[in-house]
Amino acid sequence: MKKTKAFVSVDMEGLPHITSNEHMAPGKLLYDEARSIMTECVLAMADELHGSGFERVVVADSHGPKVNLIPEKMPAFVDVVRGNPRSISMIAGGKGCDAALFLGYHAKPGTPNATFDHTISSQVIRTLKYNGEETSEFYMNAATLGEQGVPVILVAGDRALLQEDVAKHAPWAVRVPQKESLGRYAAISPSMPRSLQLIRDGVKEAVTKLYGGDMKLLKLNTPVQTEIQFTDSEYAHIASHLPGSKMIGGWRVQFTSPSMEEAYRVTQLLVFAGSGVKSSVSE
Repeated sequence: MKKTKAFVSVDMEGLPHITSNEHMAPGKLLYDEARSIMTECVLAMADELHGSGFERVVVADSHGPKVNLIPEKMPAFVDVVRGNPRSISMIAGGKGCDAALFLGYHAKPGTPNATFDHTISSQVIRTLKYNGEETSEFYMNAATLGEQGVPVILVAGDRALLQEDVAKHAPWAVRVPQKESLGRYAAISPSMPRSLQLIRDGVKEAVTKLYGGDMKLLKLNTPVQTEIQFTDSEYAHIASHLPGSKMIGGWRVQFTSPSMEEAYRVTQLLVFAGSGVKSSVSE
């Protein structure tokens, strides 16, 4: 059956040449450079998807304020999801698509030799687990899309993420390394022409495998048990106000959800709650 709509979730930390906090947010010294790199990578991926037969490509701008892509450079066949906060954050717009691709993704907290390792917020979350499995943004996003019937067919980003989480949890997905860490804020990346060609080649391979029936859905057993270890005991205290949650020691909270999507939504809510506490209290 013909595939008509592809979904792309694009983060920034796993993109080539993005290594500094000065790349990360509006007003930072290197932010315009980072926006340009992100836009070029998305254009290469979207163009290759369109050339491979997808009529529409939905791109979710999924880093920080989620208004990083340069929208006027997007072709007519691309729809862009922008803005924050939004429901199911990095994968908003993915439901109902025929396939998903992740671009610019990074590793989970504590991964050796990984650039910008974190999950959701390094300021609020130390570790996040679903059903006992330490969770990267790749894992939580792929599992939620899997529950919705959307396979992740390609992940491009930090080599450490690809070698660990993607190889373990979605071995069918095509893996496209965009950088190799030399430290949390240092990496070696292919040239931009080479990086863009790797993305295009990866898309061709992934689409071929999709049509060949080689792609699968990543699904978690339900109900889903979530455990969050926070960076501050007060964040855990606030999170423990959630009905049905349980505080474990001073840093961790557990709760159970009937679906992965609900677990995702509640996790987001607790991160926002923690961020609110952080902004209102100083020591």
